[in-house]
Amino acid sequence: MIRSSLPLVALLAAATTASAGAVHGIHPEDINRNGNACTDFFDYANGAWRQQNPIPNYMDRWSRRWQSGEVNKEHVRDILNELSARTDWPKGSAGQLAGDFYAACMDESRVNALGSKPVQPWLAEVDSIKDKDDLQRMIGKLQAVGVAVPFALFAGEDLHEPSRTIAHIYAGGLGMPDRDYYLKSEPRFVDARAKYLVHVAKMFELAGIPAAQAKQDADAVFAFEKRLAQASFDNVQLRDPKLQDNPTKFADLARLTPGFDWAQYFDTAGMPHDALNVTQPRFLQQVQTELATTPLPQWKTYLKWHVLNAAADSLSQPFVEENFAFNGKFLTGATEIKPRWKRCAELTDNQLGEALGQKYVEKYFPPEAKARMQDMVKNILAAMDDTIAGLDWMDEATKKKALEKRATFFPKLGYPDKFKDYKGVEISRGSAWDNLVAASRWNVADNRSQVGKPTDRSRWGMTPPTSNAYYNPLQNEIVFPAGILQPPAFDVNATDAVNYGAIGVVIGHEISHGFDDQGAQFDAQGRLANWWTPEDNKQFQAKGQCVVNQFEGYFIEPGVHHNGKLVLGESIGDLAGAKLAYRGYLKSREGKGPEPTIDGFTPEQQFFIAWGQWRGDETRMETQRTMVQGDPHPIAKYRVNGPLSNLPEFREAFQCKADAPMVRPQADRCEVW
Repeated sequence: MIRSSLPLVALLAAATTASAGAVHGIHPEDINRNGNACTDFFDYANGAWRQQNPIPNYMDRWSRRWQSGEVNKEHVRDILNELSARTDWPKGSAGQLAGDFYAACMDESRVNALGSKPVQPWLAEVDSIKDKDDLQRMIGKLQAVGVAVPFALFAGEDLHEPSRTIAHIYAGGLGMPDRDYYLKSEPRFVDARAKYLVHVAKMFELAGIPAAQAKQDADAVFAFEKRLAQASFDNVQLRDPKLQDNPTKFADLARLTPGFDWAQYFDTAGMPHDALNVTQPRFLQQVQTELATTPLPQWKTYLKWHVLNAAADSLSQPFVEENFAFNGKFLTGATEIKPRWKRCAELTDNQLGEALGQKYVEKYFPPEAKARMQDMVKNILAAMDDTIAGLDWMDEATKKKALEKRATFFPKLGYPDKFKDYKGVEISRGSAWDNLVAASRWNVADNRSQVGKPTDRSRWGMTPPTSNAYYNPLQNEIVFPAGILQPPAFDVNATDAVNYGAIGVVIGHEISHGFDDQGAQFDAQGRLANWWTPEDNKQFQAKGQCVVNQFEGYFIEPGVHHNGKLVLGESIGDLAGAKLAYRGYLKSREGKGPEPTIDGFTPEQQFFIAWGQWRGDETRMETQRTMVQGDPHPIAKYRVNGPLSNLPEFREAFQCKADAPMVRPQADRCEVW
């Protein structure tokens, strides 16, 4: 029904022209006029912008989207400069906490003068471990400040009863991005292992360990982490919620790790001895093996490394530079460290984001922006209802369940109704590392305080200034912090076509996560439960396989292509997101008539160009390699071209011929939702 109306909409739009006045369209100056929308839309939509705006040395990718994120940090900096300029804030207030945290981080001369002194007491405490009881206490102490060695524990919804919160134990303890860096034989992984060994040794040297001993210690760290990696899930397995669904009675933890005193661990953390979930039992068994067989000196070396790794960016410049050499320059391709103010703004937001977030939303997210976003979300959710109702491959029983799930979607826009108070956090201007420890300890304790309680749906997983969004299947919520609701993603002075093409596709993307290969395994109540008939599920899997096959064919360099199963969820999200946002846009115009053609582009063209201009990242090859290995998101070129090449609406908007590169053959065309 929607598609049959498109020619009329396009005709009406083409007959209506206007210049950019009260509202603006896309950025015409960004378009590569020598390109062709039907050949390579990624190149066409903002190729000129990328050519004129090379990636800054301190960034791993660049586009108007990433530029907006950096501008957003300037806004955060301005707020933090205001807060830190005052020293008379009431102790414990949002102004005092965020202001002093930022001020201590920015005091580079003091940080450099302290060298490794702030972290030496932690290293000394690790060195003082005398037996397995001491070892366990140290593991607990490190985890209490966010150092996840060798496992991690976080509170989260019960997969089968999301209205209550339980403890989940996760695999952790690796210093490289994921298990494959330790195990795979391709040259890029071999190279990474060699550079990692040099990096670990150099960090030990900076902490005062002689070079020969530092090299031996690096070897010991790698051997330890490799054993953990061998027992860990790979990135595709980590996307399977059923594999990570292992309900465990508290008493049964002792069977997995009899060498670990879980009662003491939970008591120290203030958590009840309730049933929990062990996401990777085999990994926990490997932890038991390490407890039983690995000598204490090797455990100490391993723990000291992770203390240094966690502390590096809060220590003196040599630590910062060495940390950047591996985690920045080698893994991402960036050639310069970010300016200190950006790193400090990011860290303050990460640790105390709801303290500075109150000021942020006052300045940068007015009520009219929230109202317009609410309308967009409503229209795109309605488009999802229409899509489900109109599916020809799903029977009525499954459609009913799908619509029930859609009806329970809970949007969160901008900021929490109630901000965290950070009560009890001790922040001063004395030591950036001590502040990081204090804030991390509070955040970990705040999370763990939820174990055993009814799930608090008012809590957010991102801070208000964050330029990102997420879907949580266990609460069936779509969340858009104020930080992403800024130009060019969302602009109250842009046409609906542009807003629906940019942030609208993100809204549709997050909605469709509820129905991607992961989200579709959760029901209307957020439970990990099957709501599909066998035949419909078979059809759904086949449609997902189409997307897998499409992205398996996208290479970043000879011999290196996307893992279709790894990027399946995000690619379903992009494909469905573009379709849903387009339909939501048409709904937004009902009763209003078509929007004008601006700068020669019809509203339909503005919609798709807006997506290409917002998503069109130039990405360093080093970052592309890291992404292809472990990131569930495809690189930007394929996030733009991949989904649009499946959409008849895109073909029609640009009058592409049937054999154009941006038009997939009918037999290969993917459509999930």
